[in-house]
Amino acid sequence: MNYTLHQLQVFLKVAELKSITKASEALHLSQPAVSIQLKNLQEQFEIPLIEVIGRQVYVTEFGREIAEASQKIVEQVHAINFKTMSYRDQLVGHLNISIVSTGKYVMPYFLSGFVNKHEGVELNMDVTNKLKVLDSLEQNHVDFALVSTIPSTFNVNKIELMPNSLFWIGNCDKVFKNKTNNLTALKKLPFIFREHGSATRHAMEAYMKSNDIKNTKRLELTSNEAVKQAVIAGLGFSMMPIIGIRKELSDQDLQIIPMKGTPITTTWNLVWLKSKRLSPVAEAFVKYISNSKTELINQHFSWYQDFLADKN
Repeated sequence: MNYTLHQLQVFLKVAELKSITKASEALHLSQPAVSIQLKNLQEQFEIPLIEVIGRQVYVTEFGREIAEASQKIVEQVHAINFKTMSYRDQLVGHLNISIVSTGKYVMPYFLSGFVNKHEGVELNMDVTNKLKVLDSLEQNHVDFALVSTIPSTFNVNKIELMPNSLFWIGNCDKVFKNKTNNLTALKKLPFIFREHGSATRHAMEAYMKSNDIKNTKRLELTSNEAVKQAVIAGLGFSMMPIIGIRKELSDQDLQIIPMKGTPITTTWNLVWLKSKRLSPVAEAFVKYISNSKTELINQHFSWYQDFLADKN
């Protein structure tokens, strides 16, 4: 037997995703490269690891046993690497963060410098809806969460990162003249909502209630990207964080509808439970964010600051 760690890692990804195409995308390899690694591994076993029927990949019973053993080998190699880095006084361990879906436009810029500096840190970032983010935080499944509003029932520490500003948006098929007339027009338009529990939905419904907007035509979608595409397609109008539609505004696929009382601005907060005992990696990340956030915002979000200043 002369299989390599790389061959085992490729096989594990194929076994996990049941697809050579998806495995190649996840591993940032070409499909031929993945197929060659699989072939080289398979040649060392008389019993098939996988079967390809049509375009579907099936892992054999023997393949599942090899995958289980391979996973243990890969984990042991990671453990060895971690121990080596630890002896070199390098920061090693896992950093677990759960973020709301619109946070994907923000959080990566606050993570990349830290993760690239510390090769021994493995990042797990879960992008999901707000209810699941808060549940992960409450159940102590993550070190940190990124949210724009914090329930009063949560006892947390926080670092304020940057503003989260919401505007009414639509595609560019309709002309909106002025803020007063726009409110009248808005009352007659079909709306697209995020799912229940979303902070954006809560802000949108609060605005509608305070301005006596009662509209029964509604479509509910579970992601910011889905709402964005639905608005572009002309299915309705919505309220969205401006940070997620920079390109669409530039391309004139979307427009901001000027309305009194907008933008509605909250703050992106990095939060963690006060009762949580932070790992050395988590403590180092808190220190990094505290010391670097102003520089990171100026570096990556100057356009955003300029845009808000112009709209305000």
